[in-house]
Amino acid sequence: MAYYRSLGTLPRQRHTVLRGEDGRLRFEELMGEEGFSSDSSLLYHKEIPSALVDARPWVLPDQTLTPNDPLIPLHLKLHELDAPAGQKVNAVTDRRLVLGNSDVRISYAKVNETSPLYKNGVGDECVYVERGSALLETQFGALEVSQGDYAMIPRAAIHRWVLRDGEEARLYFIEANSHIAPPKRFLSKYGQLLEHAPYCERDFRGPTEILLREEEDVEVYIKHRGAGPSGLSGSIHVLPTHPFDVVAWDGCLYPYVFNIKDYMPLTGKVHQPPPSHQVWEGWNFVICNFVPRKVDYHEGAIPVPYYHSNVDSDEVMFYVEGNYEARKGSGIKEGSISLHPGGHPHGPQPGAMEASLGVEYFDETAVMVDTFKPLLLGEAGIACNDPKYASSWTGGRWIGES
Repeated sequence: MAYYRSLGTLPRQRHTVLRGEDGRLRFEELMGEEGFSSDSSLLYHKEIPSALVDARPWVLPDQTLTPNDPLIPLHLKLHELDAPAGQKVNAVTDRRLVLGNSDVRISYAKVNETSPLYKNGVGDECVYVERGSALLETQFGALEVSQGDYAMIPRAAIHRWVLRDGEEARLYFIEANSHIAPPKRFLSKYGQLLEHAPYCERDFRGPTEILLREEEDVEVYIKHRGAGPSGLSGSIHVLPTHPFDVVAWDGCLYPYVFNIKDYMPLTGKVHQPPPSHQVWEGWNFVICNFVPRKVDYHEGAIPVPYYHSNVDSDEVMFYVEGNYEARKGSGIKEGSISLHPGGHPHGPQPGAMEASLGVEYFDETAVMVDTFKPLLLGEAGIACNDPKYASSWTGGRWIGES
């Protein structure tokens, strides 16, 4: 995110001496994207950030992906993935893979326990908080998150999800094999958000205080590139001192939070297509918001979407809150995902177009991910699949059923 922030006391110029009150030299680390050619931040550590005293494998949660074959639209009921009452679940080792391809993975978990320290060495993470609250602790400082927040965590930033007494949270993880940022069309050539963007820099919450921890032999779970079928591997590094030893930092690369209620939706005289609802982009995928809004004001407008066949992309809609006018009668409700594969025409359920005529306002919140490579099913997607959804446009008729 090309928006400069700083915390702590910094030397006047980069790559020059910074000493603590004890006279010891601080260790400067450049955390940067695309080599030395994109956004970066400078972090000043009390201890050497490369220090390592042990390493061992971490067996990742099941990353198996199964083709959607035969190709059909899907309805996935994420709330059916909840662990039994009393079972401890954290946001790192217990997230479950729902959908994925070589560009992006979508996982889910209802968490009630503080996670281990973790960094994603593959790409950025965009984590949507469906319900609940938590404290996101990072090397850059801590961020409070709650319902409706997007937590944007850059690749290789060490962090953990802290669940305090009585807290739990439903988290929707969008993990990239790239970086995730505001769409380029929202930005000036120097990186400022433009007037036509549906949000601005004021809407982003970054860390406001340095977070220091003093511990020894600290474990950090790392997801990284590997040679297995998924292309991913896991490792656990044991560091001699706690990685939250950053006394100051500055730059344009850091975790931040944006709440979906601060998104300003674009509306029009007739139905607006999904790109008008975009909020983020990654390599070969985009993320869009559908939020409560006034709808089309042409006297003959049909507010629900027209039937459409996106020949180049799979469309994943996560239904978070409200009344989904186009999906009534399909079984979809809060906590549902619909997957409409590329090239398959989809749109309102029977009767939804007629029922929407004259409607002036939609009270709905949803997060959409469009991918430009086909999505495959993770083990969690298979586990919560509703087999009746594909026949919801034909009143339940399905060839081959007795």
